[in-house]
Amino acid sequence: MVLLTWIAEVAAEPLVLEPTDRRVEWETNTWSLGAADEDRSSLSVAKVVAAFERTAAAIRERIHDLGFPGVATFYVWHDKQAGQLRCSTGSVPPDALPFSGTYAASDDLASIVEGFLADSGPGFIAWSDMDDVQSLSEKTESEPEIMPFGVWVSSVGASR
Repeated sequence: MVLLTWIAEVAAEPLVLEPTDRRVEWETNTWSLGAADEDRSSLSVAKVVAAFERTAAAIRERIHDLGFPGVATFYVWHDKQAGQLRCSTGSVPPDALPFSGTYAASDDLASIVEGFLADSGPGFIAWSDMDDVQSLSEKTESEPEIMPFGVWVSSVGASR
């Protein structure tokens, strides 16, 4: 169960909380976690959720021990394009995570993990799911509907 080991190791990896330099935070504190097919099929959603919850608790303790006085959030999402679970810690509240796309902060980690574990073709996007140039040019002036992706958030800073 390599994935569970990697999730646990995130708690001990370098951690930078630098509100004035979000790029450094992102580069230092963001992790991409994949799983082989046999690992995906042998893991339960509950075990992966529990591993992330333990990691959040350990990061919360580290931040407390550092005496960091501000808000900090540990967060997890399923990057469908890469076929990975990703996690990060930032000195931001849940409504200000550093994503360029639309996301929905949630306390439902199980659905995010379930989507990852059920992904039979990680990183694979079917041709039928892609828009071609012709169909894009035929769309009306209205903006396409962008569905937010789910992000599990856990407060790990002093300002909770």
